[in-house]
Amino acid sequence: MSHPTDFGTARETRLLHAFVDLADTLVDDYDVVDVLHQLVENCVDLLDAAAAGLLLSDQRGGLLPVASTSEQTRRLELFQLEADEGPCLDCFRTGEPVVVADLAAATDRWPRFAAHAAAEGFRSVHAVPLRLRGSTIGALNLFGTQAGPMDDQDLRVARALADTATIGILQERAIRRGEVLTEQLQTALNNRITIEQAKGVLAHAGDIDMNQAFQRLRSYGRATSTRLSEIAHRLVTGELPPKVILDHR
Repeated sequence: MSHPTDFGTARETRLLHAFVDLADTLVDDYDVVDVLHQLVENCVDLLDAAAAGLLLSDQRGGLLPVASTSEQTRRLELFQLEADEGPCLDCFRTGEPVVVADLAAATDRWPRFAAHAAAEGFRSVHAVPLRLRGSTIGALNLFGTQAGPMDDQDLRVARALADTATIGILQERAIRRGEVLTEQLQTALNNRITIEQAKGVLAHAGDIDMNQAFQRLRSYGRATSTRLSEIAHRLVTGELPPKVILDHR
């Protein structure tokens, strides 16, 4: 039988690995889309969150969904944008965290979003900005299936993870020049379209859902040390047959 301290130690180890992985983005070449997907997955694994999603700003100041832990969460993020209301938008616009312990009490604030999120089974939401030195480039949404505030320590961890990811995206020299978004960030936003198309191709070919398709893409990319965006492009253009990824183990 495991001791409670064993669980705490295991969690601390996973948390350390999460920060090490994010820190690697500061000194190494990396795939922004994959890093951000790893970020939302780490939040669900390490924190008291049932699902997570991340919206990132483009060069025109609009928000786009870039990472989520499920297709359901991605659709909910898209709904926020379509309804022009929700915690992620408020968080991005103010640059401050948004904490909603009970979505049932937020119907006046976000009538459409609160109802839609509740219909999806979520009861609470916490949004954390991706912000560095006054520049906010996106927001991280953490959804809970139970009403109640997130533990303060978990919320601090979420902010630290978001801050570290932001530093990896916004390079110091770009900040000093007043450039809010680097070329790498814009490339990631452009690549998301190709990745979504590749997920659809793979889902159709393998008769699997979109979540499974994305995991197959990521698994194949890591096994072959190939960028996610490159695999997606090859798959969409027909250079890489879906069967190669579907049969890969």
